[in-house]
Amino acid sequence: MVETGHHHQHPPVPAAAGPPPVPSMAISRGPTWTPAEQLHHLQYCIHSNPSWHETVVLAFQHYIVMLGTTVLIANTLVLPMGGDAEDKARVIQTILFMSGINTLLQTLIGTRLPTVMGVSFAYVLPVLSIIRDYNDGQFPSEKQRFRHTMRTVQGSLIISSFVSIIIGYGQAWGNLIRIFSPIIVVPVVTLTSLGLFVRGFPLLANCVEIGLPMLILLIVSQQYLRLLLPRIQMILERYALLVCLALIWAFAAILTVSGAYNNVSVATKLSCRTDRSFLMSSAPWISIPYPFQWGTPIFRASHVFGMFGASIVASAESTGVFLAASRLAGATAPPAHVVSRSVGLQGVGVLLEGIFGSISGNTASVENVGLLGLTRIGSRRVVQISTGFMIFFAIFGKFGAFFASIPLPIFAGVYCILLGIVAAVGISFIQFTDTNSMRNMYVIGVSLFLSLSIAQYFISNTTRGGYGPVRTAGGWFNDILNTIFASAPFVAIIVATVLDNTLEARHAINERGIPWWKPFQHRNGDSRNEEFYSFPLRVGEYIPTRFL
Repeated sequence: MVETGHHHQHPPVPAAAGPPPVPSMAISRGPTWTPAEQLHHLQYCIHSNPSWHETVVLAFQHYIVMLGTTVLIANTLVLPMGGDAEDKARVIQTILFMSGINTLLQTLIGTRLPTVMGVSFAYVLPVLSIIRDYNDGQFPSEKQRFRHTMRTVQGSLIISSFVSIIIGYGQAWGNLIRIFSPIIVVPVVTLTSLGLFVRGFPLLANCVEIGLPMLILLIVSQQYLRLLLPRIQMILERYALLVCLALIWAFAAILTVSGAYNNVSVATKLSCRTDRSFLMSSAPWISIPYPFQWGTPIFRASHVFGMFGASIVASAESTGVFLAASRLAGATAPPAHVVSRSVGLQGVGVLLEGIFGSISGNTASVENVGLLGLTRIGSRRVVQISTGFMIFFAIFGKFGAFFASIPLPIFAGVYCILLGIVAAVGISFIQFTDTNSMRNMYVIGVSLFLSLSIAQYFISNTTRGGYGPVRTAGGWFNDILNTIFASAPFVAIIVATVLDNTLEARHAINERGIPWWKPFQHRNGDSRNEEFYSFPLRVGEYIPTRFL
């Protein structure tokens, strides 16, 4: 790990010399590179920190990135519940408040990786099931239906949180991680990102005139313009996202004011206009989320069991994100007991979210991990400072509503890049295996395709009312299976783990990359594990080490 400065790529290692080839069959061999535990060109790793003014700006950038998913899930669930713009503003405030608390807990006593704990879409299907059960006209007003639904969601989150707590702190999840190999990690991490492709161009295309310019401008300024303007290279490299977002947001405001969207469909107005969220007018100036703000939680067995599947899926998704974050932060692969500990703490976070009245459980944010790669800064302090923005804008609602009114297609343009970076990081784990092994190709290829295909089948066959492909007489059973198999990372864990541990596993230990992977899965397997993942004696007391 380096504290400051760039990582320069090592010179190519020439291929091993062999017997002189037959002239007629001579093959020109290009340079090869040895596997590298740390990604090249990282400017700041997990323990090294930029200056304070840079840290604050980078932290605000993390807040902006996680805000898109927060608003998206609020838009998806609040209105079908019967809520209005004021309810949506309060829900967004609660999500931000809990994300700040859970992120701080995770970076201090969880994995201690620079990961933002955001809202999870794994809980959408069980929540839609709750909405469906209360959508029969049994309430005198939509306001009462919304509150009753939120109280039921609260109760379901509280009980389902114990699933993650038990499998995490009981080390059941850690025992699963110990039978992983880099072959399994590749599809799990890659599909953690690719499984969210709907948040990319499909969401961008809802308003292509602002989403596509955001995507193109970010690529050009962050990757090309910085090479042409070396004096501001660092600024463009680290802060291009904020600059581009401000420009495109201003462009969207100009289109709105000029009347470009006056004679378009309602869906287009909601996606493109900057004045259709009504969050600024509805959000309170000051509001602190408090326990049971919607009322006493309601516990119904059918809804609680349906939420169990979401807890397991969120744990699987977080595992893939943690593995990606370790690479982008310059850390070793997180040991099994650390991942298990973080899953248990994630369950505690879901418990707190149920108590405070959030609309969904939490998971590690994929897009924020992609931001580590975009800026090449994996500092943990940056993510910890970002929790201050989350909590501040959750309490001072008007200020938070201002940024929450950014049109979602602008966020989608950003996610097209950030999610792609995480997918590439997942693929990078293949370097620790035998890339010429047909066995490995079979396991990785089948796992990638089958997992994405199965998840897409379940997603595309789920109705707006929350009915999935599995439709038995037991609603809770349907919710569990539909939720689990709609998650590409979780299906990847199942498929890849079975294939990799049954297809000539004992005879392919070196091919599977086990010698590299295994030391990181035990407390005393590698001395660096303690440095990255154990609690420091004093805050800020770290001993930097070099990987290369």
